[in-house]
Amino acid sequence: MKTEGRLLEIRGLRVYFYTAEGVVKAVDDVDLAMNKGEALGLVGESGCGKSTIGLSILRLVPTPGKIVSGSISFDGEDLTKKSEDDLRKIRGASVAMVFQNPLSSFNPVFRVGDQIAEAIALHQRVPKSEIQKLVVESLDKVGIPDCKTVAKHYPHEYSGGMRQRAMTAMALSCRPILLIADEPTTALDVTIQAQILELLKELRKQLGLTVLLITHELGLVAELCEKVAIMYAGKIVEYSDVLSIFRNPKHPYTFALLRSVPGLEAVVERFHVIKGNVPSLVEPPSGCRFHPRCDYAIAECAAREPEPFEIKPGHRVACFRAEALELRPN
Repeated sequence: MKTEGRLLEIRGLRVYFYTAEGVVKAVDDVDLAMNKGEALGLVGESGCGKSTIGLSILRLVPTPGKIVSGSISFDGEDLTKKSEDDLRKIRGASVAMVFQNPLSSFNPVFRVGDQIAEAIALHQRVPKSEIQKLVVESLDKVGIPDCKTVAKHYPHEYSGGMRQRAMTAMALSCRPILLIADEPTTALDVTIQAQILELLKELRKQLGLTVLLITHELGLVAELCEKVAIMYAGKIVEYSDVLSIFRNPKHPYTFALLRSVPGLEAVVERFHVIKGNVPSLVEPPSGCRFHPRCDYAIAECAAREPEPFEIKPGHRVACFRAEALELRPN
């Protein structure tokens, strides 16, 4: 059933990887929703499963991964029930993704412009004579100079920042409704990171894009997003608007993340390190998966898993002690 204004709705999603070491529960019973025109930040440490959620939306989970259960409703239709032919029409057209490593996302033996042209030809009904014009317009829109010349270059001839922009141009060339940006500023210097951030903000304003930003950088979320979901070890542990999360986090993991990021207005002066390591998703801890690293854990945290509940309208948290703790980052 389609909810008015709702573009993406994920319910009970489980994605497991069947490896020689055991079953890796990368995404384990995740609920997530986005409205049209919204920007949502999906935040967590490396290996928590956030990129797997992005790939699941496009049904691109690599082998030996598998969507075990749950639904992914996009614009009222369940993508988990779509045929591969139907999905090809959706990928790149209605839903596009900017991947972590743009160099590996481009085919190294074809010119960048030709690859963008192929995407346009596949998803848009335009005359062949118009395609090159659209390629140049796409590159120009993301701020790449001398577009006609640069379009003829190969991926390795682009700098890291230009590759990221070109990947964004290809993702947007078919005018998607939803853009999934997976760590769009990783491995870029600070100046280029700021440029990519400004680019995403401007494109949202121009195109009315809905953006799912997958990142470990809370500063990026603060700049770009209205909502944020905090993910830990395959689970969403907290969800709310950005201001509520930054000013009044309710989950100890969210609090620890905020304290460990230097330079944010909301963090305390002393740099904080989260103790311990991210747990194995083959054999995750019992109860709350964060309890072995949590400064506020009690016996109940190890005994059973906390169910997410709404601590205030629009603010969900999975923690037994959320109502009792006063977690103030500033």
